[in-house]
Amino acid sequence: MLYVVGMGAGSRSGMTIAAEQAILGSELIVGYTKYTELLRTLFPDKEYASTGMRQERERVELALKAAESRTVSLVCSGDPQLYGMAGLAYELSVNYPAAEIEVIPGVTAAFSGGALLGSPLTTDFAVISLSDLLTPAEKIRKRLQCAAECDMAIVLYNPSSKSRADYLQRACDIVLEHRSGDTVCGYVRNIGRDGQESRVLTLAELRETAVDMFTTVYIGNSDTKLINGKMVTPRGYRDV
Repeated sequence: MLYVVGMGAGSRSGMTIAAEQAILGSELIVGYTKYTELLRTLFPDKEYASTGMRQERERVELALKAAESRTVSLVCSGDPQLYGMAGLAYELSVNYPAAEIEVIPGVTAAFSGGALLGSPLTTDFAVISLSDLLTPAEKIRKRLQCAAECDMAIVLYNPSSKSRADYLQRACDIVLEHRSGDTVCGYVRNIGRDGQESRVLTLAELRETAVDMFTTVYIGNSDTKLINGKMVTPRGYRDV
């Protein structure tokens, strides 16, 4: 059995009961190095195997091969379907017919971070990764443009890195073609972990803000408001 587990932000309090049960019931835990290090502090008696960044295929194949004879958890941050390993596990499973797969959902950063900021995602929104390692930059630009044009709130994953220092600034420039610089925005860094930091700010201020790959960014729609210091996107209940 291979459980593809969404572990949430990494703290035990943010992990679902189903995720914890899958990990406790597994003989081997496989994951990205940073995630297995986090889990070692929570489940020290488990056996672990890990691979580094950009070794996703090797990681999944390791887990599938082991799952043909053992119970294995392949762990992902947040939810395993959203930029996680669930899809790849199914794609590669044709080569490992003895491995049964079950996906265990988790709380993705969009929601755990949004809760810290207030309620920025009360109505329709788009989740877009700014990483162009697997998605062409032009396709990312088009998705940003469409989401901004149709006035959806936007959540940005992987907003910056050492090699992509200006990607958030570029994304803000695209959104500013359709929204005011006063649009309420926010970001959360290290959600549920040591060094957690959050801030509500305007779109113009966000454009000039330095972030990293552990930051989740929120851009409000035209109705998003600042209420008692919190970022809130009304759904319209008060107008009914």
